[in-house]
Amino acid sequence: MSRGIFITGTDTNVGKTIVAATLARLLRMNGVRVGVMKPVTSGCREDDGQLVSDDALLLCQAAGVPFSEDVAPYRLREPLAPAEAAKCDGVRIDISAIKASFDRLAASCDYVIVEGAGGLMVPLSGGLLVADLARELGMPLLVVARPGLGTINHTVLTCFAAQQMELQVAGIIVNGMPENPGLAEKGAPHQIGSLCGAPVLGIWPQRNEVDEMEMVDELASWLDGQAETGIVLRELGV
Repeated sequence: MSRGIFITGTDTNVGKTIVAATLARLLRMNGVRVGVMKPVTSGCREDDGQLVSDDALLLCQAAGVPFSEDVAPYRLREPLAPAEAAKCDGVRIDISAIKASFDRLAASCDYVIVEGAGGLMVPLSGGLLVADLARELGMPLLVVARPGLGTINHTVLTCFAAQQMELQVAGIIVNGMPENPGLAEKGAPHQIGSLCGAPVLGIWPQRNEVDEMEMVDELASWLDGQAETGIVLRELGV
């Protein structure tokens, strides 16, 4: 089975897709055959009668791999929690089907990056949560947190929930640190590292590129030049 990481967030809009795509690009730059997966995407756009996951397409572009149904098996129309979006589309999300897609992807690469939907407690189907999917895939977590007021609480709660569900947290990325951070933003990473029982593996700068792939390329190049990046990748099992 391929090695890999399951990327989750402390909230929506914390930059999970950018982090996932940047790691995929970084691994590709370093000769790793990387697979990517966005198992469930809600709020998809329609193109020529087909629902399209822009997040999944960005992941594929970053990893240099073609899009396939296994990359994004559930693409849902409404911008709602997956369980509700699936209900609107008359679809039932089946974790075993996602696992089958994951296994096919994992068989053809060295490392798999899976991006979850929202946070760990987001409902997928019935009583099943994103956390249950991560556990079914047998993957450690990389938690993406935002800087600023409230992030300590959100990140500690996410890591606590993971521990309660017997999920390993490999590390935390604080994403989007502004060039001139305030007091809350400066202090948050230290507090998170002290309280979460998991290492802060990076504090990524805020980027303002309009084009997401340009942003991913810039971040991957920045990471490739950081002395500690090799240590971070080893922590992630690369």
